[in-house]
Amino acid sequence: MIDFLDHLGIDHATRVLLIGYAIRIGLSLVALVIGIWIAARLANVGRRALERARVDVTLANFLRNAIYGLLIAFIIVQVMGMAGIPTASFIAALGAAGLAIGLALNSSLSNLAWGVLLILFRPFRIGDYVLVGGVEGTVQNINLMHTYIVTADNREAVVPNAKVGGDAIINFNVRGTRRFEFKVGIGYGDDIGKAMEVIQELFAADPRILKDPAPGVWTDTLGDSAVNLVIRAWANVPDMYGAQTNLLRRIKERFADEGITIPFPQSEIRLINPAAPETPAT
Repeated sequence: MIDFLDHLGIDHATRVLLIGYAIRIGLSLVALVIGIWIAARLANVGRRALERARVDVTLANFLRNAIYGLLIAFIIVQVMGMAGIPTASFIAALGAAGLAIGLALNSSLSNLAWGVLLILFRPFRIGDYVLVGGVEGTVQNINLMHTYIVTADNREAVVPNAKVGGDAIINFNVRGTRRFEFKVGIGYGDDIGKAMEVIQELFAADPRILKDPAPGVWTDTLGDSAVNLVIRAWANVPDMYGAQTNLLRRIKERFADEGITIPFPQSEIRLINPAAPETPAT
């Protein structure tokens, strides 16, 4: 290289300066290559640690890439400093670009942040029946941006994670059991105790109805045409709908067998003719 510079007729001082720059750039390139290799290894180690901690694969890959990107940005700044390139303007430009991207992707970043929190804290899992963001159904998939819900009538709803996390989350499965409740009316002339006894027998006859917490039946209200009984019972989540509908049907059948009436809503209408003569009192 010195012979080449001599051939170009470059003076000694300039030669020393150029050689110094060449060495500095060469060392910077070596540092860049080594830094990229180390950054990749550190990011992979972080991902494996997250996977061993049973963090969701999608989140683990996202965090791995985020760590890798931050390390690369740090390495580039350091290498530029080694090469003698001023880094202040580069860092300022990088910050301005980050701010502009953040403002442009405000809603997307909000979805991303909530997606990370939902995957970390697990308020619900795939397969749970939930009410989130005003949508009720079974969770089909959760990613960093959206939650996919299949409704009871087999429609798919894609709910942004920011809407999921910013509203109340109701998980119908997480407790394992659920209570159902409905009301049944009996006639005013019927035996309330007998009606309650029949319902208690039906509780005991259905193994899907849990004994702890104990089911119960109570007098709720005295309606216009019926005495209303409120019925509450617990069942495991998969059994709840079947136990509720079966109990309602069996109550109708047993009430019919026992002669207990279930009045239908009715009203009494009286027509008064103001022109009709009054009946004299006797």
